[in-house]
Amino acid sequence: MNSTTLKSQRLLSLDLLRGMTVAGMILVNNGNGDSFAMLRHSEWNGMTPCDLVFPFFLYIMGLSTYLSLSKTGFKATRTVVWKIVRRTLLLFLIGEGIIWFSHAIGGDLLCFDHLRIFAVLQRIALCYFFVSLFALTVSHRYTVPVIILLLALYSVLLLFGNGYAPDATNIAYRIDAAVLGEAHLYHHSPIDPEGLLGTLSATAHALIGFYCGKLMSEAPTVEQKALRFFMAGTLLTLGGYLLSYGLPLNKTVWSPSFAMVTCGLASLLHGALIIWIDQPKTKGGTKGLWVGWTFFRVFGINPLALYVLSELTAILMWHFGIAELLYGIINRLVPWPSWSALCYALCIVAFIFLVGYVLYRKKIYIKL
Repeated sequence: MNSTTLKSQRLLSLDLLRGMTVAGMILVNNGNGDSFAMLRHSEWNGMTPCDLVFPFFLYIMGLSTYLSLSKTGFKATRTVVWKIVRRTLLLFLIGEGIIWFSHAIGGDLLCFDHLRIFAVLQRIALCYFFVSLFALTVSHRYTVPVIILLLALYSVLLLFGNGYAPDATNIAYRIDAAVLGEAHLYHHSPIDPEGLLGTLSATAHALIGFYCGKLMSEAPTVEQKALRFFMAGTLLTLGGYLLSYGLPLNKTVWSPSFAMVTCGLASLLHGALIIWIDQPKTKGGTKGLWVGWTFFRVFGINPLALYVLSELTAILMWHFGIAELLYGIINRLVPWPSWSALCYALCIVAFIFLVGYVLYRKKIYIKL
């Protein structure tokens, strides 16, 4: 099998992993308070399936960053640096724009004195910038040592800064309040799940994805690519669970154990997809799978656009009472709160898929 075929198939498995993750993000973000426990974030320590979607996306972002920058030989040319800065700023501003829109639609146009500064897209932007900066300026043989250093430093800060306290004594809260100001923080819990301090661990998380991209690119065959993902995934998952005995799994503070376990699970799933999707088939090749996985691929090729659309759609539906009306109809047809919440979330996913499918059919790919 030539390198071109491998590259094309590799991107198919990556598209599918990305699509599964984005579809999952939209599903869990629209489940309302009555969702099944597995579709709600853990309240503090612990991990639910819902807690996997954002970490999977950060892992994929790190991996994709390696693949993207490898095309330029990791050279810090003016064009490459500008592209990184531009993408970082756009991601951050889009994330900020979504938050502003949620205020503005209710009439609070000049909400800048109490606008939340950091959220999901803002964290992705920062992690992308730091990983890209590392990729262009530091020898990649230091990737693992830098990951270990970041996680070790963050572990020390958590242990000596009361980092597992779900209140204002937590070092994460104290740093956010001091740097950003109380008015610009996340107000649904004392600790901002996308705050400044957790960016240390989240950057290490994205670097793990970056390193997995390196492992995948250097493997000459599909089998060896999958094997490397299985090995990395097993080591990370087991290591993370062992570490959780001293540093519990916690998405809100993005604990080191949480970063390791979620990266490990993402790597294992990616390895399985490589074997399932990229492995040459004796009957029908990957064409049949391509058709069967179109649903996820639609989300995978326009991830940012569809995620942003889902956020804006949710804001608009709640503002104009459409969400309440739709949820009421579903609740009468399916009079079990958890199931009706799931049906409502699936309706949102289906709507976003239909929009994405139109883009997919017209070969419109929205990228920064």
